[in-house]
Amino acid sequence: MPTSLVDADLILALDIGTISTRAILFDVVEGRYRFLGAGATPTTADAPAGDISEGVRRALDQLEEITGRRLLGPDGQLAIPALPDGTGVDACVATVSVGPPIRVVAIGLLEDISAESARNLAATTYAEVLETFSLNDKRMTATRLDTLLNLRPDLIVVAGGAEGGASESVINLLEAVGLACYVLPREQRPEVLFAGNSALVRSVKDTLGNLASVHVAPNVRPSLDIEQLAPAQPALSQVFRQVRARQMRGIAEIDRWTGNRLTPTATAFGRTIRFISKEYAQTHKGVLGIDVGASSTTVAAGYAGDLTLSIYTQLGLGSSLPQMLRLCKLEDIQRWLPVEISNNELLDYMYNKAAYPANLPLGPIELAIEQALACQAAHLAVRQAMKAYPSALPRVLPEFLPLFEPIIASGSAFTHTPTRGQALLMLLNALQPTGITTLAMDRNNLAAVLGAAAAVAPVLTVQSLDSTNFLNLCTVISPVGQAPFGAPILRIRLTTEDKHETNREVKYGTLEVIKLPAGQSGTLQLTPLHRFDIGLGGAGRGGSLKVIGGTLGVVIDARGRPLRFSADPGRRREMHKKWQALFEA
Repeated sequence: MPTSLVDADLILALDIGTISTRAILFDVVEGRYRFLGAGATPTTADAPAGDISEGVRRALDQLEEITGRRLLGPDGQLAIPALPDGTGVDACVATVSVGPPIRVVAIGLLEDISAESARNLAATTYAEVLETFSLNDKRMTATRLDTLLNLRPDLIVVAGGAEGGASESVINLLEAVGLACYVLPREQRPEVLFAGNSALVRSVKDTLGNLASVHVAPNVRPSLDIEQLAPAQPALSQVFRQVRARQMRGIAEIDRWTGNRLTPTATAFGRTIRFISKEYAQTHKGVLGIDVGASSTTVAAGYAGDLTLSIYTQLGLGSSLPQMLRLCKLEDIQRWLPVEISNNELLDYMYNKAAYPANLPLGPIELAIEQALACQAAHLAVRQAMKAYPSALPRVLPEFLPLFEPIIASGSAFTHTPTRGQALLMLLNALQPTGITTLAMDRNNLAAVLGAAAAVAPVLTVQSLDSTNFLNLCTVISPVGQAPFGAPILRIRLTTEDKHETNREVKYGTLEVIKLPAGQSGTLQLTPLHRFDIGLGGAGRGGSLKVIGGTLGVVIDARGRPLRFSADPGRRREMHKKWQALFEA
């Protein structure tokens, strides 16, 4: 072995998404992991194949052609560990996001405490909470039984009872679950995940007996005022694998290849963000990750190794796209558009995209619509996720996005834009960051598979967190405060390594770019005016800091927080075009 840090030389990573399936190969070259190649093919979960392993094998065929390595053995199975003739790999990891949301019923003692924690736990995977049972709702057992039989959930998440707390009430709430499992055929019975008072584990298993498959996780509410979701998430991932294996052909086979480590894509993405947050702990800021995909939008916020993970299946850009209208109006999507289309045309496009999520935009109008939809999905997801962020995260004002360093974007909505400027403008509009941060892009959409790989080769994840995979778009400065439109609010002096100086006076309501070549360092001297806050310790406080040039230099977003748009659609569209032109210059 070239280095003792390396646990396995040749690592295969599989990413099974709603639209495409990728096979990615890493190997150790001169003691360091290197990306060797990738194969990609449409996912085959639906007809006519109806088996996700078929798409995986097609992606592996491509990968074999690209790399010249044989991966599948004579029996058609992935060879793990590698055979003496060099066929196969040393380890395999896989992430999966394809499939409908898992149907969940949440059960807890109190609606706004343990039942809420059960819902929050379900929200950390691809799930839809259909119903909640608690002592507050006062429904009879027969009514709850009818509800379960009608809903046919895939999973029941049970919380309740602080450590050393209530016991009998929790068991009483499970009576309807036991009856439903007794009535339903065995193949239709839900999985049960108990994440309540640890003293009740035996009682819960005795109550449900052989009627249901019971999984146990650490208590998500060890006390009334403490919610701990992270310890229960590995058990939830295990249940997710079992449910998906029951729903989709091929999942169980791929899970065996990974040694039963198949991971929900969002969970693996969150693992990478949590790891990066440890590396950036000295900044005293959090790290934010946003992944807009076909099945959902994932928001992961890490702070010194602690993770808040939120998954919104109603905000995917695929079959669930019309569900976005439950959370916003068509006019909310229209505000991001630089082109003129009617609400009916926008609605038609959304339903067509939901029916054919793999379709690509045919022209600039369709591209603008897709970018507006991605922008709105990210905006809604981040605003919802903010409600669960820890108070320790530094903020300029409570109602705005906390201070993050860096912010990382993933998903083809950002990585496949025709220009980097379009991706940057989508992020600025959707997230509306405050203070000073770096915007980066997961250009190869590897963040999730790197999180999955951390289980078998942590050093692979460490060595892959560089500019090769994570592209520095820019340093963005977002002053927060109040001033008349056009009033000077910030003075900037940028001094580069060769002592060249750029001075700029920034006016309220503008978006500006200062050129700084990618990779080149410089020093920014910032002087806020009118008591604007740039995140350096309070209103009106300035200072100097080192910056590294990104693809688009240094960006000053002085448009205000929150963004406000003209009520005149024509003026609004012209403003969008002006902003886009700024990054294309």
